[in-house]
Amino acid sequence: MRNLLKVVVAAVAVFLVSQSAFAADKVLMVVSSHQKLGTTNEATGFWLSELTHPYFVVKKAGLDITIASIKGGEAPIDPRSLANMDKDTKAFLGNPNTRKLIDRTPALASLKVGQFKAIVFVGGHGAMWDFPSNKAANRLAVGIYQRGGIVAAVCHGPAALTTLTLPNGKKLIAGKKVTGFSNAEESAMKLTNVVPFSLEDKLKAAGATYESGPMWKSEVVVDGRVITGQNPSSAHDLGVAVAKALGH
Repeated sequence: MRNLLKVVVAAVAVFLVSQSAFAADKVLMVVSSHQKLGTTNEATGFWLSELTHPYFVVKKAGLDITIASIKGGEAPIDPRSLANMDKDTKAFLGNPNTRKLIDRTPALASLKVGQFKAIVFVGGHGAMWDFPSNKAANRLAVGIYQRGGIVAAVCHGPAALTTLTLPNGKKLIAGKKVTGFSNAEESAMKLTNVVPFSLEDKLKAAGATYESGPMWKSEVVVDGRVITGQNPSSAHDLGVAVAKALGH
């Protein structure tokens, strides 16, 4: 009987240790797999700096990162985001160890909720097409949030947030303060009539209180465990906010 008790105690101890370590330091970053900019002949995808800026911030904070795309495989970089490369984007693409993270991404649907403490939806216009109403995005983001984790998104990444629905039927961002690429910024890019919807309007329709700062300037909104950034300039600060929310 005493030996049996020792076995049970040891098993419980192993379980508790594994649970405490489980997903303790892991962040999931999600990029788009969509490559065509509406009915134009232009290519799109994810915005490179909106991945690399928070990636390096979060990595430096000591967190592990998985980069996944909607479909898996090679994730398309929006060509326009390659026009003004900075040290982070150059470092990410120039290092085979990081470059392979976007060349061979796992499909979002293949991942499990319990692996992660936070999910970050990376922007780029592609997100406007394949983030909303994606079942895997909803399962993972809602699951992470319900387990006490962080849901974050930057620029067009909040397109995913517009359809995230809790088990009770309520939108996850209802009653939350959020930001995302503004109508003014979309108009300045002359893409208002190209994108499938207004991100600003759709966030409001989901019950969120939309906030924005000056165009092209960093603006990060933190409302509890929902963290959003307005535009590419906000990506670094979004990473800082995510790391801070995770205690790093």
